[in-house]
Amino acid sequence: MAGYLFIAPWVVGFLIFTLGAMIYSLVISFSDYNLATNSATPVGFANYAQLFEDPKVGLALGNTLVYALMAVPLEIAFALFLAMLLARVGRGAGFFRTVYYLPKMTPTVATASVFLLLLNGNSGAINKGLALIGIEGPQWLVDPAWVKPSIVLMTLWTVSGTMVIFLAALKNVPRDLYEVASLDGAGPVRQFFAITVPMISGAIFFNVIVLTIAAFQVFDQAYLLFWRDQSNASPESSLFYAVYLFQQAFRQFDFGFAAAMAWLLFMIIMIITFIQMKFGNRFVYYEGDDNR
Repeated sequence: MAGYLFIAPWVVGFLIFTLGAMIYSLVISFSDYNLATNSATPVGFANYAQLFEDPKVGLALGNTLVYALMAVPLEIAFALFLAMLLARVGRGAGFFRTVYYLPKMTPTVATASVFLLLLNGNSGAINKGLALIGIEGPQWLVDPAWVKPSIVLMTLWTVSGTMVIFLAALKNVPRDLYEVASLDGAGPVRQFFAITVPMISGAIFFNVIVLTIAAFQVFDQAYLLFWRDQSNASPESSLFYAVYLFQQAFRQFDFGFAAAMAWLLFMIIMIITFIQMKFGNRFVYYEGDDNR
């Protein structure tokens, strides 16, 4: 009884603000919802049919997919790199872990403001740094080909949550495995692929799933860099699915269509996660399990 009482606030919050909101959004996705009068006129599957008629839905989905394919591998690689650096730190490990985790605590609006300055094509610090080594930097926030990489760079700033998970996994790898491998003549690269990657494959698998789900819901970075001034001058390559959903709901006030968009995204994420669970699980090493 004590346990149920302790989790009761979360359960009530979940039932009202998450599950309840999901059910309500499913209901209004089959209607023409009017926020002013809080009334809904049933329209059947019209909102879902509009998903296939609106070209911007396909454009936003395509942009989101490309972003996910770019961001997830880079986030995994960068977070693992940082985790391996921290795992080697002896003195001052707590200090460096805190410093590396601070970007995660920075408000997204503040981060976006900094990156607007860093990524400025004419006077940004990144392009000035590239110019010092003879490279002409691109127009990060204007050139459609560089819009998504600029958002990926901003996303990489906050990989510390993923880094912490990798760091915990690395700490659990038995050190004697590396000692035996060294005696057998295995170098650092061979040890990484033969020992480290298999032993932390569970953490990699978990992070890939979580980051993929987050990538398909990317909103803050794109909205703050390109869409917060409500300008139509923003490049179409920055129109992500969650941004377009937000526009339909809170600018066009077409809540029925926005709810249908949300449920389409929910189904897409469910399908992708199922595929990842079905096929990715085969590459995960479970200690003591021969059927892998």
